[in-house]
Amino acid sequence: MKPRQNQPGNKNMIGAKVVALRQAKKIKQRDFLAKLQTVGLDISATSLSRLEGQYRLVQDYEIVAIAKALDISIEDLLGIRGSD
Repeated sequence: MKPRQNQPGNKNMIGAKVVALRQAKKIKQRDFLAKLQTVGLDISATSLSRLEGQYRLVQDYEIVAIAKALDISIEDLLGIRGSD
C-alpha cells in the first residue's frame, strides 16, 4: 500500500496504535485483513486503511476482533492502564 499522504483524522483513538502494532509485528495490511477474517471481522482494505488513518469510526465489535487479531488485550489496544 502507498504511504499515507494526509494527516491522521480524529474519528477514532486506536487507528495509529493499530498501525504501530501491526508494523511492529511485521504484518502487512493485506495479511492483517486475512487475520481479521479468521476472527470474524470481514472488512475491506479501504475500510481498514480509513480505520488506521483515523478517518473512520470503529465499532465495539471491531475493537474486540482487532485486539484478538493482534494478540493483545482490549485494554492495551485502547491504552487503558489497570488500577493497582
